[in-house]
Amino acid sequence: MTRMIPAVTLGATYLNDGHCSFCVWAPLAQQVEVHIVAPRHELAPMKRHDQGYHQAIIQGVQPGSRYYYRLDGSKERPDPASRFQPEGVHGPSQVVNPSFAWDDDCWFGLLLRDYVLYELHVGTFTPEGTFDAVIPRLDALAWLGITAVELMPVSQFPGNRNWGYDGVFPFAVQDSYGGPEGLKRLVNACHRKGLAVVLDVVYNHLGPEGNCLVDYGPYLTDRYRTLWGSAINFDGPDSDHVRRYFIENALYWITEFHVDALRLDALHGIVDMSPDPFLKQLASRASECAQRSGRRAYLIAESDLNDPRLARLPELGGYGLDALWNDDFHHSLHALLTGENAGYYQDFGCMQHLVKAFQQGFVYSGQYSAHRRRRHGVSSRDVPAERLVVFAQNHDQVGNRVQGERLSQIISFEGLKLAAAVTLLSPFIPLIFMGEEYGETAPFAYFVSHSDPHLVEAVRSGRLQEFAGFRWQGDPPDPQDEATFHRARLDHSLQSEAHHRALLSLYKELIRLRKELPPLAHLSKDTLEVVGYEEEKLLIVRRWCDGAEVVMAFNFGHAATSAVLPTPAGQWRKQLDSADQQWHGRGSSLPETLGSAAKATITLDPGAFTIYVREQET
Repeated sequence: MTRMIPAVTLGATYLNDGHCSFCVWAPLAQQVEVHIVAPRHELAPMKRHDQGYHQAIIQGVQPGSRYYYRLDGSKERPDPASRFQPEGVHGPSQVVNPSFAWDDDCWFGLLLRDYVLYELHVGTFTPEGTFDAVIPRLDALAWLGITAVELMPVSQFPGNRNWGYDGVFPFAVQDSYGGPEGLKRLVNACHRKGLAVVLDVVYNHLGPEGNCLVDYGPYLTDRYRTLWGSAINFDGPDSDHVRRYFIENALYWITEFHVDALRLDALHGIVDMSPDPFLKQLASRASECAQRSGRRAYLIAESDLNDPRLARLPELGGYGLDALWNDDFHHSLHALLTGENAGYYQDFGCMQHLVKAFQQGFVYSGQYSAHRRRRHGVSSRDVPAERLVVFAQNHDQVGNRVQGERLSQIISFEGLKLAAAVTLLSPFIPLIFMGEEYGETAPFAYFVSHSDPHLVEAVRSGRLQEFAGFRWQGDPPDPQDEATFHRARLDHSLQSEAHHRALLSLYKELIRLRKELPPLAHLSKDTLEVVGYEEEKLLIVRRWCDGAEVVMAFNFGHAATSAVLPTPAGQWRKQLDSADQQWHGRGSSLPETLGSAAKATITLDPGAFTIYVREQET
């Protein structure tokens, strides 16, 4: 006889009639009680069901009530599915009222190909570090051309300073950011501005401080290890219930918070040997949820495995996720811009790497990786361009440098413009890391606010080990030092200064061209031609759609170079030249138009790029 998992929602669910339902999976406990600690004290027994579920409906428990679960008459722990931890990870859980005055009834989401992502960390995006403080800045993002705001993880973490990947209560929205009400206000405001919301979620591990799930059941397993400790139990005994916990979490963000997409962090940290993998189940359930709600909802995977199965349809042997982050694109671009060749950058640095990234997506598709000392990856040729996310910077690639330096601190202004153009004019979904658009100079180093001194010391030593392979100079800033966090806050006032203002305007223009020129708006690997010249450090890209054509040239070299552009049949008009003075270049010397010859030769300044568009016949 098959035993069914109870259909009751995990956690505390307010029933709007003066009652509250509590449900917890705690197979390690024979007896569980709900201990209400505020505004009154009450100890209520829970009924134990098959497979370790405990349930109770308690009268007189209103939103705002705080509680623990008491396990076998001794241990008191917060709710593993807590919706709010107003006193932090060690305090009681709080009952919340899920109702909210949404006014996004006419919002159905955006097509994935229309996403222009803007990744931000709530705690450092504004001086206040809250959801509500982000809202006044949404107009500026919409003006820039951003269509989707991606939030780094907001699940409850220890203290009030953290990247978010140390969360221990996946359902609880960080109290110092504004809690669940604050997040709903932000999502609602984004939808009013026509902006989608992507939420970064972490299903590969749990943080080390305040992790009480181990007292309830086998959420973790010692069969595998991750970089961050014990792995999540997705394929061992009792893993059905662990899967249910995380799938319910994903659907919670999509339904209760109207989130448009989830970015699934570091899927290479999930070890699942089952024939029906957790990720495949998650994709199926999320798709069903989106269909029922009548809104689009996507799952975007981050993985360093270069495994295209993540984004393939299940009928083709894939997992059915909607898109993949492509680190190879970043590494190819970064190595050319900086000349760095340590750590994983030793596998990159040739023009042909960037050419392949444009043509296929993954650069490493089965060949030998010197960094990994083995063959790496599988071809992503069959993954559509609109299912690959690319970037010149993101939280990892900035924050995992020894000093947390942004590109603005390590390359020239011309290089910043070049990085923007290559990313935004690619045939993929572009992502901008907060502040990148105006050349923010604040470092984004790793920061935490743990209360355990032994854990703090472990974090410090772990960071030193992580940087050993890169040969960077100096020691990293102390992650526990509050000053490390404060230095990471954006200085939005920079946007009014000369070079920063010019860079911001360039980003806006590039996004406009991406949306308005058909060859750039059409995301496809089949309608582009890419050529790289190693000695000259030159990249030539031609894209076309419905009779319209664009040709672009990017000079990664340190000297002026001649570029031969493929300009077949017709008149070609210069659309943009980064050397133009309006972009704080040295002044454009390129012709405004090119003739109808099959090829045209131009001279590009070092670090410059240009765009020519074929004029349509009338």
